Amino acid sequence: MRKAIETLKNIWKIEDLRQRILITILFIAIYRFGSFVVLPGINPSMLAKLHEQTSDSGLLALINMFSGGAFSNASIFALGIMPYISASIVIQLLGMAVPYFQKMQREGESGRRKLNQYTRYLTILILLVQAPSYLFNLKMQAAGALSPSLDWTMFMVTSTIILAAGSMFILWVGERITDNGIGNGISIIIMIGIIARLPQALGQEFVSSLSPGAGGLIMLLFEIVVILFVTMAAIMLVQGARKIPVQYAKKIVGNKQVGGARQYIPLKVNAANVMPIIFAQAIMFIPLAIIGYSNDAQAGFAHAITDPYGFWYNFVFAVMIILFTYFYTAITINPNQMADDMKRNNGFIPGIKPGKPTAEYIDAIMSRITLPGSFFLAIIAIMPAIVHQFGVKGEFSQFYGGTSLLIIVGVVLDTLQQVESYLLMRHYDGLLSTGRIKGRSGVAAY
Repeated sequence: MRKAIETLKNIWKIEDLRQRILITILFIAIYRFGSFVVLPGINPSMLAKLHEQTSDSGLLALINMFSGGAFSNASIFALGIMPYISASIVIQLLGMAVPYFQKMQREGESGRRKLNQYTRYLTILILLVQAPSYLFNLKMQAAGALSPSLDWTMFMVTSTIILAAGSMFILWVGERITDNGIGNGISIIIMIGIIARLPQALGQEFVSSLSPGAGGLIMLLFEIVVILFVTMAAIMLVQGARKIPVQYAKKIVGNKQVGGARQYIPLKVNAANVMPIIFAQAIMFIPLAIIGYSNDAQAGFAHAITDPYGFWYNFVFAVMIILFTYFYTAITINPNQMADDMKRNNGFIPGIKPGKPTAEYIDAIMSRITLPGSFFLAIIAIMPAIVHQFGVKGEFSQFYGGTSLLIIVGVVLDTLQQVESYLLMRHYDGLLSTGRIKGRSGVAAY
C-alpha cells in the first residue's frame, strides 16, 4: 500500500504524464456523458422494451455492452465504435488481397494516411446502413417513446446524421486520447464501455444469487474466484512468449571490441492479442445487420447464428478466432524482415544459418506456438457461453472471458506499460517492485 501511494505521487510529479492522464480522463468523461444524451424526439422514460431487448442475451446485448449502454439509451452514441472496427477489418483484408491496397501499405506514412482515410469513408457507409436499421428497431420496440407530433421521414434523416456524427465523434475522441493522452484511445473507449456495465451486472448477479435455490453468497464468491482465475489465464496468454537466442558477433569500433553478447527475441504465444476476437466479433454482428432487428431473428437459422449462448454461434466464433489469429500474426510478424535485420547487425541464431534458413526457422516456431495460443484464445472467448449454461446471468457471464475480459486485460497492461515507461525514464521506480509489465508488444518496457 505504501509503495502504491509513493508510485501515485511519482506519477503526479511528472508533468507530461500528469497532463496526459488528465486529458484521458477528460475525454472519457465526455464519452460517458454523450452515452446518456438521447436522440431528439425520444422520451427516455418510455424505453423499457428496448432495455429489455438488450438486457440478458443475444447479439444486441453485446452491442449494448460495447457501447457502454448507449444502444439501449437511444443515445447519440448508440452505434458506438464498432462500425469503425468493422471498416478497419475490411481494409486490412483488402490489403491482403488487392494489389492497390498492398501498394499503399508499402508506401509508409503517406500510404497509412490514405488507408486511414479510406477506413473513415467506409465507416460512414456502414453507419448509413446501420443507423436506419437501429431506428426501425427503435420504432418497433419503443414506439411509445417517439413524440406523437414527430415526422418519421424527417426523424429518420436527422437521426441517421446524428448517429453517424456521434460514432465519428467517438472515433475523433479515441484519436485524441492516442495522440495527447495515455494508451490507445480506441481500445480505451471500448474498455470503458465494457467496464461501465460491470456494476449493474454485478448487482443483478448479487440479487439473483439471493433468490431461493440459487446458491446464495457462497455461489457468488465462487463465481468471483472463477473470474479471477480466468483473468490470470488471460494475463498469461497476453504476456506469454518463447525466447529465441540470438548471438551477435564481436566487431571493432574504434579501438574497442563491442558486441558478442547473447540476446533474445521474444516471440509471443499470442502475437495477435485481442484483435482476432474483435475481428470475429465484428463479423458476427453482420448477420444481425442483414436480418435486421425483426422477429425473424428469433427463429431457425437466424436465431442459431445470432444467439451468443448457442452452439453454432460459438462454434463459428471459435473457428474464426483461430483463423484470424493466424491471419493477424502473419501480417504483424515478418520472419524475413527479422532475419534480414539480424544479418545486417551481424547476428545469428546458434545452429541456424543466416538469411532464408533463419526466416524459415522463425516462421516454424511462430506456427507451432500460435496453434495452442489460438485454441486457448478461442476457449477464453467462448467461456461466457459455457458459464451461462451453469445459471450465471447473461450480462454478468460476459466478464468470465470473451472479448470483454481480454480487451480489459490487454488495454490495462498496455496503459500500465506506458505509465511505467514514463516513470523509468524519469528514474523513478516502476509500478512493480520485481520485473516489468509486459504489454501487447511482448517486450518489457525500459
